[in-house]
Amino acid sequence: MTATLDASAPVATVASPRRWLGLFAILGADLLNLLDSTVGTIAAPAIRADLGGSTSTLQWIAAGYTLAMAVGLLVGGRLGDMYGRKRMMIVGVLGFMAASLLCAVSFSPEMLLAARVLQGGFGAVMVPQSFGLIRELFGAEVGKAFALLGPVIGLATVVGPIVAGLLTDADLFGTGWRMVFAINVPLGLFALLVGRRVLPDSAPTARGQRLDVRGAVLAAAGMFLLVYPLTQGHELGWPVWSFGMLAASVVVLAVFVATQGGGGAVLVRLSVFAKRSYASGVVFVLAFFGVITGFSLAVGLFLQLGLGYSPLHASLAMAPWAVGAFVGSAVGATALSGLGRRVLHLGLGLMGTGLVWLYVSMSVDGLPIAPLVVFGAGMGMIFVPLFDIIVGDLSDREIGSASGILTSVQQLGASLGIAVLGTVFFSNVDAPAAPAFVDAAKIVTLVAIGLTAVTFALGFLLPHKAKAAAHQ
Repeated sequence: MTATLDASAPVATVASPRRWLGLFAILGADLLNLLDSTVGTIAAPAIRADLGGSTSTLQWIAAGYTLAMAVGLLVGGRLGDMYGRKRMMIVGVLGFMAASLLCAVSFSPEMLLAARVLQGGFGAVMVPQSFGLIRELFGAEVGKAFALLGPVIGLATVVGPIVAGLLTDADLFGTGWRMVFAINVPLGLFALLVGRRVLPDSAPTARGQRLDVRGAVLAAAGMFLLVYPLTQGHELGWPVWSFGMLAASVVVLAVFVATQGGGGAVLVRLSVFAKRSYASGVVFVLAFFGVITGFSLAVGLFLQLGLGYSPLHASLAMAPWAVGAFVGSAVGATALSGLGRRVLHLGLGLMGTGLVWLYVSMSVDGLPIAPLVVFGAGMGMIFVPLFDIIVGDLSDREIGSASGILTSVQQLGASLGIAVLGTVFFSNVDAPAAPAFVDAAKIVTLVAIGLTAVTFALGFLLPHKAKAAAHQ
């Protein structure tokens, strides 16, 4: 996942003596989100086999989480400003653990999806506090913390799907896929117990200010009206109401934008959209995260439903993709200062090459390793520098609001990618046989290639250089 900039967080002049222990508590909380954001790729078929449900259930297991994150992130950072970052981090971890237990004991698809939404909501309260707390812990040494954070995020990308596959296949104590969620409890307990003792308890920076509840409700309604028909439409035969919901989403989101233009409490500062480079960056984020999240889900479904792979076998088959992303993220971070936005085009070029290679070599024999590594490396090169580049033309006072919007849009893009590419995949499976799944996966790959090309073009509208001062 891309890091959230937090220029508004206070920077301590003296680093805390327990800063590294505090950092590990923060990383524990972040890992809860990073690991659960990959669950839908690997565990969803096993969940559906146990609980039942339709093909759209497979999409909602992932999309419900990311959609709740998209809405919640608009208010999560603000809650930290109003009530204190440490307090909201603890609330987020507690809620995430409780929601994870509900996921683990779910007895129906509906209960699981409701618990996944709760997970995403509490994750949105938890995640935005991380970078502000790190800045308070490390002061002038904050660069050391960020240097460790990047590899840890990359490693979670590699390990997450493998852990999900291993836990599902291991069937510990007869739990099967349920252990994928239950494992969050010990990780959350570590973050909670250590965090309460060592994280800085700084005074809220916006105590007494109002939260834009109306804006949050409008944003939630608009995003739901957009994602729901895209996910359910194919399965229900695209009834008239599905198009009505899509049209209503445009109206509701337009009303949301209108409410953000005045003074007082707002979720989004529209002034950042006055710069074409930033507005283009928002569309870039939608397309980029839509491709990688939606394509990841489609590949996981292709391997398990089409080729009959077990969850562990599927996660290991996709591991070269994650390894490539880990290596690419290191390259992207290193090359940013010299290449500027060209590092994005280099990464997208590798993604496109990997996708074309996959298209011509995908078969009932599985996925070749080399194109997965190439695709993953290109994807990883974009992760680290993307937000820094998009906010490159903004002033320091605009960065906090602008990066919060980007993080929310990232999750919305993931939800849309799951909805659209998942629908394309199932729409083109015309028989329960491996060749039909290969054909469907190839069509999804073509769509991904097209979206990657659009993203490549949008890259030329972004700032030439990153906002170097953003992490200073």
